Amino acid sequence: MRRPWALSRRRFLKTSGAIVVAFAMPPAVLGSHPDAAGAAPARNASADPAQLDSWLAIAGNGSVTVLTGKVELGMGVSTAFAQIVAEELDVPVRAVSVVMGDTARTPDQGGVGGSTSISIGAKPVRQAAAEARRVLLDLASARLGAPAAQLSVRDGVVRRVDDPTRTASYGELIGGRHFDVALTAGGGSYTLGVTGSARPKSPDQYTIVGTSVPRIDIPDKATGRFTYVVDVRVPGMVHGRVIRPPVPGATLLRAEDAPGVPGLIKVVTRGNFAGVVAETEWGAIQAARTLTLKWSITTATWPAMADLYAAMWAMPARTRRVMAQVGDVDGALASAGRTIQARYEWPFQAHAMMGPGCAVAEVRDRGATVWSSTQHPHQLQRGIAELLGFPADAVHVIWVEGAGSYGRSGAEDVAGDAALLSQAVGRPVRVQWMRADDTAWDPKGPPVVMAVRAGLDERGTIVAWDYLARAFSGSGIPPSPATAGNLLAGQLTGRSAAGVDVPTTVQENYAFAAKRKVGEIVPWPQDGSPLRTSNLRAPSQPATTFGGESFVDEIAAAVGVDPLEFRLRYLRNPRDLAVVRAAAQRAGWTSRPSPQSGISRSGLATGRGIAYAPRGNTLVATVAEVEVNQATGQVHVTRLVIAHDCGLIINPDGLLGTIEANAVQSTSRSLKEEVHWGPSGVTSVDWVTYPILRAPEIPDHIEVVLINRPDLPPFGAGEPASVTTAPAIANAIFDATGARLRTVPFTPARVKTALQHRA
Repeated sequence: MRRPWALSRRRFLKTSGAIVVAFAMPPAVLGSHPDAAGAAPARNASADPAQLDSWLAIAGNGSVTVLTGKVELGMGVSTAFAQIVAEELDVPVRAVSVVMGDTARTPDQGGVGGSTSISIGAKPVRQAAAEARRVLLDLASARLGAPAAQLSVRDGVVRRVDDPTRTASYGELIGGRHFDVALTAGGGSYTLGVTGSARPKSPDQYTIVGTSVPRIDIPDKATGRFTYVVDVRVPGMVHGRVIRPPVPGATLLRAEDAPGVPGLIKVVTRGNFAGVVAETEWGAIQAARTLTLKWSITTATWPAMADLYAAMWAMPARTRRVMAQVGDVDGALASAGRTIQARYEWPFQAHAMMGPGCAVAEVRDRGATVWSSTQHPHQLQRGIAELLGFPADAVHVIWVEGAGSYGRSGAEDVAGDAALLSQAVGRPVRVQWMRADDTAWDPKGPPVVMAVRAGLDERGTIVAWDYLARAFSGSGIPPSPATAGNLLAGQLTGRSAAGVDVPTTVQENYAFAAKRKVGEIVPWPQDGSPLRTSNLRAPSQPATTFGGESFVDEIAAAVGVDPLEFRLRYLRNPRDLAVVRAAAQRAGWTSRPSPQSGISRSGLATGRGIAYAPRGNTLVATVAEVEVNQATGQVHVTRLVIAHDCGLIINPDGLLGTIEANAVQSTSRSLKEEVHWGPSGVTSVDWVTYPILRAPEIPDHIEVVLINRPDLPPFGAGEPASVTTAPAIANAIFDATGARLRTVPFTPARVKTALQHRA
């Protein structure tokens, strides 16, 4: 039996369908709330963040609906939101449902990014719930004839303390009606916040937050009842496919028909955008394969893959930013008794979602509805509107969960494809990319090259640290799809992505006497390219931490000091020290320098490595244990131990799952993932040419140490555990073999080359 509190995707879509109808209808009866189940005739909900009703609704049966512009990426954020609201309202978690990312129903909170859904995005939700509780107690006070201070709440029922038989449920007090209470809204987008008269609970009052409430989305996912974006169906819907230029920059000269394809509705061309629409999905696939397109002859302007890193160092920097500087670095380096330096390389990587991108668009004369797994529904609304030539409020974007989302993937681009095709045929169009469309044409995580040098005194103490990260912009395609040019369809129809330079550098808290950290951006062609660059999970920090923490390890080895002890010498913040020590303690770390003594130069070698990093206010330390087959170069991670401090923990089990998923994906990115390309385009287009970690290859053991900080607010957890894996593995390989890996991924070929060149 379906649990009554579970957020049913089918019910969600059914409700969303009602909104589609309401989209074209005048407001109905005032005084009822459309998100209060069982409420009589509804009016269009306002998404004005300064109205309590925009955040929360209570039905006649007491059930609570939360409305948020954030979306679920599979890490349990919806459950955490339900916990937070249940905590403030004193209702069971099972009484709370969460509506996410619907531009007609939810406030614009900037979408999802930077692991901020809980740390920032939950703040207005918490405040709204606290305000709702205050209002409900005032209503109960009038009904029960007692001051609010003499009332208690349990499971959504208010009682007089002096006479528990006198009660009023939330449903009785306001069920199905509006609160009509104003809040004070401030900030905007990611920083949108609200304040009211109520004060949320303090952590010492929590009974729900901090407990391992089961995920509200898992039952339907585990039993196949869950509705993903690929499952969306709309009456009259047809199917589309797109055909990309054979070479970036090629111009579409002519399109011929796709003869003999049953059900073909139309061949659609607009600038360099080409697609087909057919009655069936198979018809669309056949039409896309048989369609004859004539393109101009051109060649890509990018360097050969083998020359990428040399080319990046040779290019003049377009943007250079000193991100941090302490002391006289140049002077300290000049006077140092010893100088060590090294360079590191991180490749293009794909989002590689388990299911290719998919979207449905229904474009009519005066407006459009788009079902998308975008991380930024309200921003996509504006981008789609510009693409179609509509005002923004004529487009309704409904978020539906997709098959993974790790930044600015292809989810937004496929929505643009569906919108253009639907506009061309005047019918709802579903576009699902093929595997090659997704792996080849999703925006890529940019490559990063790093140069690090350090000066040491005669005792082996670091007196200067000079870190440079040079990259293509991680926002060549801005993560927010708020313009038509942000979408691939927009670029192919003549618009520009208008990317911005966001230099990156390493995040660390080491107390070096002199320290400089510089980020540089070198130019890279973006528009209409399969190698355009954008955010990929923990944008660029897995790369920069790989460079920083590998180099710390190299210095520790050079001075013959245990890598753990060496790090602890330069950390001062108690939280930094605690997280590093917690990982080492759980791992059973034995103090000794790396590499270990007595290494055999053949056979199976084992070793351990450590890495630490902050990401924002969250701190992570990872210990990796590996086996290296020195004959084949194959690396297997036998154990990962991760200590994680993200402040106040909302849901321990949910957090564990998020960290473990980070560990698996980042191991894959460390060992396997690298985009390949040739003169005509990306050549890594499927799971064979773009391999990811398979189930037998995941670490044998993943152990997580959660450090709860009830005295601190919750910080981000969606990305931090991704950043320390690569350097921990590289350091473990060095410990096992004496070979240093400075280029990701650690493929067997690279490992064998490193083994051949070790001292």
